[in-house]
Amino acid sequence: MFNALYFRTFITLVETGSFTRTARSLEMTQPGVSQHIRKLEEYLNKPLLRRQGRRFTLTEAGRRAYDYALRLFAEHEKFYHSLDDEAVHSGECWIASTASVGVMFYPFTLSYQQLYPALTINYTFDKSASIIHDMRDGLYDLGLVNELPQRGDPDLVFDLWHHEPMCLVVPADIHGDSFAELLALGFISDTNGAEYATRLLRSNYPNDFQLMSHIPTKGTVSEDSHVLDAVSRGLGFGIVSRPVLETSPWQRQVREIPLENPVYEEIYIVRRAEEDLPRRYQLLLDDYHDRRHNELYELQAPNTDT
Repeated sequence: MFNALYFRTFITLVETGSFTRTARSLEMTQPGVSQHIRKLEEYLNKPLLRRQGRRFTLTEAGRRAYDYALRLFAEHEKFYHSLDDEAVHSGECWIASTASVGVMFYPFTLSYQQLYPALTINYTFDKSASIIHDMRDGLYDLGLVNELPQRGDPDLVFDLWHHEPMCLVVPADIHGDSFAELLALGFISDTNGAEYATRLLRSNYPNDFQLMSHIPTKGTVSEDSHVLDAVSRGLGFGIVSRPVLETSPWQRQVREIPLENPVYEEIYIVRRAEEDLPRRYQLLLDDYHDRRHNELYELQAPNTDT
């Protein structure tokens, strides 16, 4: 029968190198230590020690059993701390977000892990609809999405968390910003491109813009981060969130057109209705939000709390 106590005794024996010191460390008798090792060898059906009087060396099975035992107790400690909802710098986090959020938020979580090694971040990039579906199935504790379901969902709670400015970008060698020049370029779209383009163009070109169907589409890409690749090659204009622009390798090959009327991407926290998020999630979200809000401070903010 598996007994974790035998493995704990074995770890101590290997690290002290002595049955006597192991007995003293674990407040056991020396025959009790010997019995634990014998029981473990019987369970594994392999000799773990080569005994030479009072000294011993590890067999190959003994070395492997020691490595396994270390991993076993390390996983146990991680699991134990993950059950503590009040722990803010330890435990596991299961998060999913859209790419437009994750291009900046995910690197932030990695920096967080460097500061707090007892924290484990499990991160998935996906579309809003898929994240919402998987949240219902319990795959994640937290979702960050930029779309809401068309119908209410009694199993999930959606809270507005943050706004990010949307950016109108053209190839770097295009110096004008008229609607006619945008028409001549054509539009490079992504999954939510038409929706954001409609909002942005309607707000900033009200006398010219009518319908997106009047603007030629020069291509569509599933990931908004790759819109800028096409724009940098002179293939059209694009509309992306500011994190995508700020982290893009093509940001120097495109030009952002200043907007008189900013348009924002709304980002929502998704969680299961019957569960409260552990404190480690809330602290992570708050720290990122505060840092990002400070970075955007000089930009015109929306007229709602962020």
